[in-house]
Amino acid sequence: MKTDRKTICSISTPQGVGAIAVIRISGDEAFTIAAKLFPTSFSFLKLKENVCKYAEVFENERLIDQVMVVKFKAPHSYSGEDMVEISCHGSFYIQKKIIELLLEYGCRLAMPGEFTMRAFLNGKLDLPQAEAVADLIDAESESAHKLAINQLRGNFSSKLKDLREQFIELASLLELELDFSEEDVQFADRKDLTNLVNHLKEEINSLIESFKLGNVIKNGIPVVIVGKPNVGKSTLLNAMLNDDRAIVSKIPGTTRDTIEDTFNIDGVTFRFIDTAGIRLAEDEVESYGIERTFKAIEKADIILYMVDINKTTLKDVEEELLYFENEIDFLNKRLIIVANKIDELNEMPHHFSEWNDLDIVYISAKRKVNLNYIHEILIESVNSLQITNQTLLTNTRHYDSMIQIQKSLEHILEGIEANISTDLLAADIRAALNAIGTVTGEIANEDLLNHIFSKFCIGK
Repeated sequence: MKTDRKTICSISTPQGVGAIAVIRISGDEAFTIAAKLFPTSFSFLKLKENVCKYAEVFENERLIDQVMVVKFKAPHSYSGEDMVEISCHGSFYIQKKIIELLLEYGCRLAMPGEFTMRAFLNGKLDLPQAEAVADLIDAESESAHKLAINQLRGNFSSKLKDLREQFIELASLLELELDFSEEDVQFADRKDLTNLVNHLKEEINSLIESFKLGNVIKNGIPVVIVGKPNVGKSTLLNAMLNDDRAIVSKIPGTTRDTIEDTFNIDGVTFRFIDTAGIRLAEDEVESYGIERTFKAIEKADIILYMVDINKTTLKDVEEELLYFENEIDFLNKRLIIVANKIDELNEMPHHFSEWNDLDIVYISAKRKVNLNYIHEILIESVNSLQITNQTLLTNTRHYDSMIQIQKSLEHILEGIEANISTDLLAADIRAALNAIGTVTGEIANEDLLNHIFSKFCIGK
């Protein structure tokens, strides 16, 4: 995506018919172009900034709509340019007609994310803040919203600024030694240098470790439902979603593939994945479904292992869990046993006392009994993931850059220990600074910007 200085326009509200729609104009000619929409209403050019004004949009002498209009003078606007926002009625025809007039008067249609790209290029936002705008629009839960707001406010940017200053301090000491290399002078005590690098490494490691939590909060925490056929997995998914999302049948093997949907509990989004029942497959399609089941388990943070309480003993559970452990690495996963079909019990079997030490909840998915216990366990599992660091990585691009910085710091520590030359140490520090600059956008090529902003909706 290439941007230019031409004045752009776009509808900024979702497509379709609604009570109102918002149309944005941004660029050097925004005011003069917008003024042509109101030839008889009032003198738009004389309108005070940041004042909402009633106006009538005309095409020649034909009234198109009655609108509210605001103008924002550069640099005090979202894009950092002269900007106009028009709130019109949400008729598809009205929206289309106003856009057609703006194009006729000299605008061009904005590309996806172009308003935010201009905000970045004009210094209104750095790159993490610009990316947070997209995250804020896409946020589907309270927790994802909080993460996006914190990044938009500059929490992560402030952290990067602090890290950058520490790296510059480190670099300046070594660069000074390079200037006096012929005198063989050391300005940086190697012990102090090691301590500073270790401190930076701790901070970077903390950010890297935060990515697991930040990413799952942003995209939803994956919860996989597994078990033998006909234990009630699809019934549980439908009950949790309060929707007939999965086909329920007494015929074993009905679910042949993973079925996925989201559910919000206390402001946290969970991605529930119903899977094919695990058994010896009777055909190639079912075999493929079971293979997909194990892939879903690998990606999940929480596993709901369902059993039919009427037909399952503790020995059965232990054998099945051993089978799972041979196939899947359960490290850093929470496994919860869901004993289903308590509504079919006539009396409580004696062997249930053996289950007391298990992480288990007793439910009836069909009758929606005790599902609140599953809610509580899921939220408890999320809380157990919480880390003390308030700055959370949520973006894979940022995570990859932190990994690069971590490697540079490890090279620096190895170099100090091996007493290598100062110029090689300085090269690793410059690589770390370059990685930080790539995150903030201080070092950004056109392809990177195109990739980031092309994901935005048109009008943002």
